[in-house]
Amino acid sequence: MEGDQQTENLGVFYYFENYFLHFIGFTAVIGLLLLFHLRKKWLPKYRHWRASRHNQYLSMVAGSSFQDDVDSGLTSGTFDLMGNIDGGDSRKGLDEAAKKEIIAIMNKDSLTFDDARTKYFQNKMARNQIGPDGMPLDPRAFTFG
Repeated sequence: MEGDQQTENLGVFYYFENYFLHFIGFTAVIGLLLLFHLRKKWLPKYRHWRASRHNQYLSMVAGSSFQDDVDSGLTSGTFDLMGNIDGGDSRKGLDEAAKKEIIAIMNKDSLTFDDARTKYFQNKMARNQIGPDGMPLDPRAFTFG
């Protein structure tokens, strides 16, 4: 009699554990499907949040050498400062005003370093009346070509 009771209790526990794990698995699959289906709503917000968390630390660092700029994340594959460091460049690093403006663009628009640098130079060219193609916007300008 006692053995039957133990078997019965184990059976109840087995079914409870088995169904509970099925419930957890089913809930996880439904949750993942919902996340996938609604990714156009939450993914841009997540990327913005992640970029702002990363970029807030860049603004705290005010370096005065190329190594400080690399440590701050102001380098990329297309704008590699390691060549300057390896070559023993004696300059003090990137322009402070440009760094501050690029970091501000990165924080405001959640852009990568390359995209923020491109936007910075497009804005700088527009302020100096130079078109996106590099041609002057001044109607009095004379060019050969």
